Amino acid sequence: MESWLMVLRQRPILYVAVFSLVFRVIHRLLQYLPRPTAVDRHPWRTWKWKNLSVSLVHSLLTGTWAIACVVQYPVMVHEMYSTFTPLSYLLVIVSSGYFIQDAGDIILSGFVRESWEFLLHHVLVIWCFMYALLTSHYVAGAVVALFVEVNSVFLHTRLLLKLADVASNSSIFVINKLLNVVTYVTFRLGAQFFITWYIIQNYSWLDHALYFLVTMILMNIMILIYFYRLLRADFFSKHSRQNGMHKLVKD
Repeated sequence: MESWLMVLRQRPILYVAVFSLVFRVIHRLLQYLPRPTAVDRHPWRTWKWKNLSVSLVHSLLTGTWAIACVVQYPVMVHEMYSTFTPLSYLLVIVSSGYFIQDAGDIILSGFVRESWEFLLHHVLVIWCFMYALLTSHYVAGAVVALFVEVNSVFLHTRLLLKLADVASNSSIFVINKLLNVVTYVTFRLGAQFFITWYIIQNYSWLDHALYFLVTMILMNIMILIYFYRLLRADFFSKHSRQNGMHKLVKD
């Protein structure tokens, strides 16, 4: 493994570009799968469905991969600046390729205004991941950051269900929204806050600590705002309460 790790570290930008193309091919292939009728009624829904389908593939792959890397080498959680394995380095390359592809998809879609928050998130992630790949520092931090993709599986599924006009009181929607909020707290908020804490605790000796701390604070603000929106939409809106009572009475 050490030999191919050396190969990857010699030209990380090249391999990121390769995996960016791989995810673009996946994007093309997913277009041949059948879509719900409700999705094809509006251009934005059609594009968003395709975009989220690729995102779901990425989340299923990298979320599982990130956990496997930490299980294989747990010390990465405590030494996020300098420790990593060949598989974790490859993971960051693959994920960087996805984020570049997805940022390009957003820009070329014509729906930048509707997706500017995701584009800003991608720019921050790409910058951090590319720094990790080029310097071999914070690679483990990038792996821990990819724990959020476990939650993204349910987050993307939620949006796909909404695009398909699946009823919010249906069993699949209710189960997914519960798993979504649980994994949001544990894997998304938990991972983000842990990395922020790590940077603060080791601020005095970490390279470019100020940049990474500011980046994490910005991302923390973004995910907290989105979490508030998520709770309000799925649990505290009048529509959600009515659906919840209807589901309770029906069951």
